[in-house]
Amino acid sequence: MTGNTDHDIAHPDAARERERWAASADAWDRWADPMADLADKLNRPLLDAAGLAEGHRLLDLASGAGEPALSAARRVGPGGLVVGSDLVPGMMAGAVRRARGVEGPAPAFTAADMTALPFADAAFDGVTCRFGIMFVPAVEAALREVRRVLRPGGRAAFMVWGPRAGNGLFAEIGDAVAEHLGEDGSLDPLFRFAEPGLLAGVMRRAGFAETSETDLTPVRKAPAGQPFWRAALDMSFGHRLADLTAGRRERLEADIARRFAAQAVDGIVPVPSHARIAVGR
Repeated sequence: MTGNTDHDIAHPDAARERERWAASADAWDRWADPMADLADKLNRPLLDAAGLAEGHRLLDLASGAGEPALSAARRVGPGGLVVGSDLVPGMMAGAVRRARGVEGPAPAFTAADMTALPFADAAFDGVTCRFGIMFVPAVEAALREVRRVLRPGGRAAFMVWGPRAGNGLFAEIGDAVAEHLGEDGSLDPLFRFAEPGLLAGVMRRAGFAETSETDLTPVRKAPAGQPFWRAALDMSFGHRLADLTAGRRERLEADIARRFAAQAVDGIVPVPSHARIAVGR
């Protein structure tokens, strides 16, 4: 895959990213169900931004363990269609497993490269992508493909992370991992579109009109003393944790627990987050 923007050139090697997600697939599957309620709080504003309604046809990119494709399928109902996709087939094992257990309509899942989508022109009313577009090396090529598969007037909605400093979970875990294992830039792609207006600008260059961005800055209130951070550790750094000895893993987790315990107020740890939804027609 090739690209022609500065952001494409600066992005980590595509093969490295593919290997990273393949190594983390089991963690995403393992945490998919325990994290479902938290995921839904992110799914709803993204699906709203995409204008998703009953009977619509939606393509969800970088579905991973199935979100927000599973939530979208409930919203479009039996008269609609949701197709979930991911570049790494192993990432969708959890999505396929979870889809078998749902009541009512379930999404279809397929492996797909965002820069060469295997769908006809104007096949979908909407396209969503939750925390996935940041990892695509040739982002403009991907956005042109998204525009191609959208019907005239269709809407694409992308959710990305805001600045690292505004995302307490990643900031603390990332600092602890860097201290114990060394910094390797694993979190850098997450904040590729942290600058306001950056993704909307790339979308306009790819041919989208009426672009807009909306910030979400919720503060999660987590009980002190509970490992609420472990899912983020496993899913973001699974590729680095697999070969750790039990002792090194224990020391890393103890350090993370101490960092969050120091922030507790009356038994509650405030965990700020900053996400952004970019929409284009």
